Amino acid sequence: MGAEAAGLLLVDKPEGPTSHDMAALVRRTTGVRRVGHTGTLDPFASGLLVLCVGWATRLAEYLIPLPKVYRGVIRLGETTDSDDRTGTVIGRSDDWGELDAAAVRRALAAQVGEIEQLPPAFSARKLSGRRAYSLARAGGDVELEPRRVKVENIELRDLSLPDVRFEVACSSGTYVRAIARDVGEALGVGGHLVELRRLQIGAFSVEDALQLERDTPADELRAQLRPPEEAVAGLRRLDLDVETAEAVRHGRPASWGRERLAGPAAAFVAGSLIAIVEQRQSRIWPRKVFGGPVD
Repeated sequence: MGAEAAGLLLVDKPEGPTSHDMAALVRRTTGVRRVGHTGTLDPFASGLLVLCVGWATRLAEYLIPLPKVYRGVIRLGETTDSDDRTGTVIGRSDDWGELDAAAVRRALAAQVGEIEQLPPAFSARKLSGRRAYSLARAGGDVELEPRRVKVENIELRDLSLPDVRFEVACSSGTYVRAIARDVGEALGVGGHLVELRRLQIGAFSVEDALQLERDTPADELRAQLRPPEEAVAGLRRLDLDVETAEAVRHGRPASWGRERLAGPAAAFVAGSLIAIVEQRQSRIWPRKVFGGPVD
């Protein structure tokens, strides 16, 4: 795969490696310097990573906010300092034996909607310029502010107490570990996340993802690359005429007398993505230009 290669690579991350490890493996295999992921998965988690390769890394910001779907397992009766199985157990209760499916469903349902969620102490949120997990590991006080997230739906898939298997659709920025913690608190027994698998990011599915190995050949990665344009499928599409496209491609504003644009838009000419633009008064201004010939 040459340095010109660009696109999106769907990878099914196994348990163990970090998201950065997977990006680094693609970088080493392909020789392409710019490879980045669009949403971290904790090392103990598995599932879908969308990697941006080559100049497609400049489109990552349009993938990061996409909603996610996860499948996970909450273990009731144990609380950990990290809210997942990697942490130290800091509380135990045997009262989970008195719970039934109706109580668990109510606790899960209480997490649905726009909620104020307290991030885990062991998270990447910053406090005084340091990551929360760094402060927590050093034994410092971690006092994070709740953040507003949206949980579209939670489905109870299996109940084998003390384990609760569930599926959740949620906004970007939602901590599934925090859902596990809060469900345990609501039930009065504590809980933490013991399994997590990401199934979807926006319209991208783990069913279409590559099982990436250290010996996966570069040619196979090339064959799996998806067009960079898929990263901006959620943006308004503008098909420009040649004159307007020529101005935009060279970083100049162009007249725009059509309907008003509510936000950034993806500018195409002859079916090729050439820029991300935004409207200022009666003109569109290039925000990011990707080049390419304009005939």
